[in-house]
Order: sequence, then structure tokens, then C-alpha cells
Amino acid sequence: MATVTGQKEDPMKLEPEDMKAVVLRMKRAHGHLASVIRMIEEGSDCEAVLTQLAAVNKALSRSSFAIVATGLQQCLANDAGTDAGEVSKMEKLFLSFA
Repeated sequence: MATVTGQKEDPMKLEPEDMKAVVLRMKRAHGHLASVIRMIEEGSDCEAVLTQLAAVNKALSRSSFAIVATGLQQCLANDAGTDAGEVSKMEKLFLSFA
């Protein structure tokens, strides 16, 4: 991707438009986590708390994968101008969530 001035855009920059679904998922996870905290404070059943906490964890993991996948797509779309270091960074980030 090139800007109007001809300079290459940062392949690691997240575009807000591309991240709308991820932000929505994370906001839901945020609300869900608040509910889990409330459950703990109210002395809810351990199994119920852990089930809900696992759901929050899964939502956050999926968000992480979506962010890394978007970054990798940007790197691939920019492959002519993306150095191996940027791709390597994205690969390491991806593997950190695996």
C-alpha cells in the first residue's frame, strides 16, 4: 500500500475499518468478563464461573487471531514492500497465541 505521497504504509498498523468486528467482539468479551467478576463476588458456583470464564477466554483468543490474521493479510498484500522482519514479527505474534 502506498500513500498519496508515495511512501509505504506501516504493514503493522491496524486499520479501524478492518477492526470493527474485532472491536465489537472484544467489547462483548469485556461485558462478559464483568459478569464473571460479578458472579465470583456473589459466590456463584465454581463450575458456572469457570464455564463463563472459558467463554471470555475463547472470545479474546479469537480476537487475537483475527488481529494477527489481518496483519498477515496486510503484509501479503504489501509483499513487494514488506521486509522479512515484518513478516517474521507477525509469525511470532501468531504463534504466541497458538
